[in-house]
Amino acid sequence: MPRIEDYRFGHVVVDGKEQRRDVIVLPDRVVSDWWRAEGHRLALADLDEVIEELPERLVVGTGAYGQLRPEPEALHELRRRGVEVETLPTDKAVGRYSELDPRRTAAALHLTC
Repeated sequence: MPRIEDYRFGHVVVDGKEQRRDVIVLPDRVVSDWWRAEGHRLALADLDEVIEELPERLVVGTGAYGQLRPEPEALHELRRRGVEVETLPTDKAVGRYSELDPRRTAAALHLTC
């Protein structure tokens, strides 16, 4: 199970590996260099690569200042699929992820603003 070890603006350490771009942490793998079509919006299409792998909970890190905004339609569709979504500033999202079972939780983290 991946472990998120440290976060600060523009930087996160997952399983001892430094990540400097947005990242998705899944129970069985880490997706580095996560890219969204519109930088500060999270659409369902931005999760296409991992949508079938999402466990029952997704913690979304919205950035150091909370600038990433999930689209309501994306949140609705994820919940319809049985994925509970929590959106928090990234530092709080990292803390929340560490409180949860990593076998049943994913994190999508925006590392900057």
